Amino acid sequence: MRRAVLASLALLVTTIPTGLAAQSVRAGIEAWQQADYPAAVAIWRPLAEAGDADAAFNLGQAYRLGRGVTTNLSAAQTWFERAAQKGHVDAQTTLGLLLFQNGNQTGGLRWLRQAADQGEPRAMLVYGTALFNGDGITQDPVLGYAYVSRAAAQGLAPAKETLAELDKLMPLEDRKKGVALAIAKSKTSPPVAAAKPQKVTKPATVKPAKVAGAKTAEAKPVPAAAVPASGGWRVQLGAFSQRSSAEALYKKVSGAAPLAGRGPSYVQAGAVTRLQVGPFASRTAAQAACNALKGQACFPVAAK
Repeated sequence: MRRAVLASLALLVTTIPTGLAAQSVRAGIEAWQQADYPAAVAIWRPLAEAGDADAAFNLGQAYRLGRGVTTNLSAAQTWFERAAQKGHVDAQTTLGLLLFQNGNQTGGLRWLRQAADQGEPRAMLVYGTALFNGDGITQDPVLGYAYVSRAAAQGLAPAKETLAELDKLMPLEDRKKGVALAIAKSKTSPPVAAAKPQKVTKPATVKPAKVAGAKTAEAKPVPAAAVPASGGWRVQLGAFSQRSSAEALYKKVSGAAPLAGRGPSYVQAGAVTRLQVGPFASRTAAQAACNALKGQACFPVAAK
């Protein structure tokens, strides 16, 4: 089975959406941008409870990030689901990515497909990569190439990188078929407002739930010396058609504090080489390391 680059989920999770219709929801956005998170939550909660999809999505983000409320990923998922069920594309994408990251590929891909079919680039990248790999879904490399190429055409950097890898792995005729499918699908997909560039105060990352009773302030990175270099987990940083590319990436990131004291594993998967670094004591520890690696594709994997 041919394998492709696994998408960088941690880097694709969305922040606050644009194009909000309700002025009261926008008031919450303005409070959020001024770092008055409790006020933003207070504005969004009654609107979300009344069925406003934008407010529900934003409230989910507050619970996910632990701003204005204690971090609660279960509550975040509940609010994302409410918004997603109303057709909110950002919520469908964010919910799909979170579920996919946490091992629920079937549930994650169901939401990602809905968002991908509406032209959302992050959803198209992850769903397309899953189609190419056959991860949690029937393998269809040509259709997967079509989704990834559409995401790349919208300027999504990780999609461009993935497409470059697929170009090395797929026969020319299959790539041509994928391009034709992409063109056909692009004519039927509505424009997605959330895909427009937007100014945010800080990149959003998926964080593990905090211990009950802990402060809601953002946690500081754990010093490298305090992290035991043992365990059954690693972080995967990329997959490449050439091992030398994986080695080059490790050389680039090996000095980062979250990876201190940990070595590389070059895992062969068909035609690609996956770069994994570890060990870590738990999935939570591996995810924390990913969260600390700003701007780097990363997700936890069980060591085999």
